[in-house]
Amino acid sequence: KITKQKNKINYLDKAEKNTMNQFLTAILFLGWSSSAMGFSTMQPVHHTTAPSSTSLHMATRRRDTLRWFRRALLGGISLSTVSGAGTKAAYAEEPASGGPGRTVAFTVDNLEGIEGNTGTFKVQLQPSWAPRGVERFEELTSNGFWNDCRIFRVLPGFVVQFGVNGDPDTQSKWRSRNLRDDPVKVSNERGTVVFATAGKDSRTTQLFVNTNPKGNSFLDKQGFSPIGKVIEGMDVVDRMYAGYGEGAPSGKGPNQGLIQAKGNTYLKASFPKLSFISSGNFDS
Repeated sequence: KITKQKNKINYLDKAEKNTMNQFLTAILFLGWSSSAMGFSTMQPVHHTTAPSSTSLHMATRRRDTLRWFRRALLGGISLSTVSGAGTKAAYAEEPASGGPGRTVAFTVDNLEGIEGNTGTFKVQLQPSWAPRGVERFEELTSNGFWNDCRIFRVLPGFVVQFGVNGDPDTQSKWRSRNLRDDPVKVSNERGTVVFATAGKDSRTTQLFVNTNPKGNSFLDKQGFSPIGKVIEGMDVVDRMYAGYGEGAPSGKGPNQGLIQAKGNTYLKASFPKLSFISSGNFDS
């Protein structure tokens, strides 16, 4: 009886460890902000929390993260959740309605890391999906923010990420302009364009395109709200240079702290093959 009980405990320990590993893998894939969460080993998707953040703010972040982690353990995250397969979308009660918004055309250079390789993809904005996010995206486009932005994080079959301006002075003007969340009304299907986030109400300028053929529906439950979708040139998105892999410190790719501080001076010298947006303008 004691042996059986011991085996049962060991089995539960292993199950919990597997769940923890899968959960942490999901966090790593998402690249949540390490400082915002109160940990020191994760690579940020969003801007890093400023060193001047108060202890209370950090404690709140840690508490929110632990609550999420506890819910994840109780809910039993599976490997299919991490991969995006077999997950039921968690939408807001009020479904998306209304017509499409404006279209933005992006011209991309250095496709596949080859100078002179160019292509275009177009994003159809959907204000009914995420009105706050669409408004911010339009504001950034009107200000020419996307021009010369490097596509600094490309994980094939998962996401393509961009949205840190190559000029640190320009980027600094947006760093503290956090955007309130939009409820998730549509799933993170392949081709949807989504603001990156480091937690509640923390969106600023960084976005990603979902590239998983099966979609990344597990992101729905985590509050990642699509603002539009690539309607033309998804093949161009798939050709963005992926050779540098995940960003530092978990990978050998660009360090987001250095991108924020040094911009394209750092990226051109250390990661010259990165694809980049030469222009991003309204197409309609």
